[in-house]
Amino acid sequence: MGEADNYSVEYVRYRLKRHKSIDLVQAYEAASEHLRAAPECLGYELSECEEEQEIFILRILWSSTQEHVERFRKGPEFPPFLAIVLPFIEEVEEMRHYETTEVIWRRT
Repeated sequence: MGEADNYSVEYVRYRLKRHKSIDLVQAYEAASEHLRAAPECLGYELSECEEEQEIFILRILWSSTQEHVERFRKGPEFPPFLAIVLPFIEEVEEMRHYETTEVIWRRT
């Protein structure tokens, strides 16, 4: 993991086949309150592919993979969060945790 970064990154890739883009965006607008309320969640962003609007990437920063799995998924915010995003579960192509590497740069 990168020295400056002490977190886990979860990427969830959606390819919408049954739902419209606005449906997913609205679902995460509603579900985001449960991510913000969870201390294990350090941030998130939902991005839509410019070339193929049915593809989305959800990027969630967790304090650690273990805390995501052991605390968030067993905590009070997970059931209402899951209830909101569950209709999209069959459209998930990937859901994995990643560690950052030393290869990172951002213009400030």
